[in-house]
Amino acid sequence: MAQLKRTLSLGAVTLFGIAYMTPIIVLGTFGILADATGGAVPSAYVAASIAMLFTALSYAKMAKAFPVAGSAYTYVRKSISPKLGFLAGWGVLLDYLFLPMAIWLIGAAYLHSAFPNVPQPVWVLTFIVITTLINIIGLQVAKTVNGLLMLLQFLVLAAFVGLAAHYATGELNQPLFSLAPFYQDSFQLPLVMSGAAIACYSFLGFDAVSTLTEETHEPRKTIPRAILLITLLGGALFIVASYFVQLAHPSTEFASADSAASEIAKTIGGDIFVSLFLIGLIVGQFTSGLSAQASASRLLFAMGRDGVLPKRVFGRLSERFGTPVSSIILCGIVALLALRMDVTTSTSFINFGAFLAFSLVNLSVIFHYWIAQRERGAKALMAYVLFPLMGLIADLWLMASLDHLAIYLGLGWLAIGLVYLFFMTGGLRRQPPEMHFDEA
Repeated sequence: MAQLKRTLSLGAVTLFGIAYMTPIIVLGTFGILADATGGAVPSAYVAASIAMLFTALSYAKMAKAFPVAGSAYTYVRKSISPKLGFLAGWGVLLDYLFLPMAIWLIGAAYLHSAFPNVPQPVWVLTFIVITTLINIIGLQVAKTVNGLLMLLQFLVLAAFVGLAAHYATGELNQPLFSLAPFYQDSFQLPLVMSGAAIACYSFLGFDAVSTLTEETHEPRKTIPRAILLITLLGGALFIVASYFVQLAHPSTEFASADSAASEIAKTIGGDIFVSLFLIGLIVGQFTSGLSAQASASRLLFAMGRDGVLPKRVFGRLSERFGTPVSSIILCGIVALLALRMDVTTSTSFINFGAFLAFSLVNLSVIFHYWIAQRERGAKALMAYVLFPLMGLIADLWLMASLDHLAIYLGLGWLAIGLVYLFFMTGGLRRQPPEMHFDEA
């Protein structure tokens, strides 16, 4: 049987995870978070980082127990039950299926701010058509090109932070280090938690490194460490970047919250820097959307191939292109919802699926280690009960802090999943088919 070569080190896996998270998104959603938190974006990222760290600890423990692809779906299925595993996978599917929509919507908002004469729906449709065609044809961007595009993102982000710090200390005469971006007289914890619920969007994909298990040296050690490092480094990056941007723009007033970073870029760097920033953001959003749509279509294909979704529709590859055309087109059709949604609702809606999966993974630690493996002692109580419970509580709190419309949409998605599970299992009498995440 053919096997992938184990060539990836901890550093390489960690870099993959950071890149997957698209770091420049901290600028893309800054205005939305500033509006939601009342000007305390760094505090929202601190809260989100703490919550994600507890969840990352649970992911790391489960990755050590089950060093295979499948992430939340596999962990919950094997440790609790196949039916709950399906619901975890259903929550992950929400992320995968609707993530391209949010990515393209953010990109379209910034392009519309730069070219206001072009309606935003035109940019949304342009993103959808181009990326769908590329994914159908099956063109893959070379690793070197991906690396260069990622380098461009980091350079733009570093320049943005540097100019923000220079503007804050020079033009605004602000001290370089201050508590003001974290806490002001108008500080309200419910607002910060509402912002944290949105900020978790920036962390989506920290668990994606589990797909590299078969290519990693000592995966039982490396993958759990990488998951924690990605969460810590990503959280630090988001907190530092948002701190300096908030320092340079303490107000929550924007012409458009969806494209606020463009306004700030012009203030701190002038027209030329606005153009550079826009190029960096759009390149990041385009490549991220391309990858997200490809990943979503592959998941739909895997579900169709294994009988979790209708095989005739989703379980086939194009004879001409060798790609899951039906799944790719469905992702493009779903993304048309961006024509009727704003960025806040779309990102919050996606986070609902993430929080559902995260909550079940935290529970799976308790079921696997404390109940099934019967790990005992003070250390085990903390690692396998208290920490997962803290992660579970944090995830449920963040879920409850989401935009109300997003909660209703998320509950609707969950209800559809429950109905589908009921019929697929003959009234819950049978176990759902098991998904396999090997290369198709």
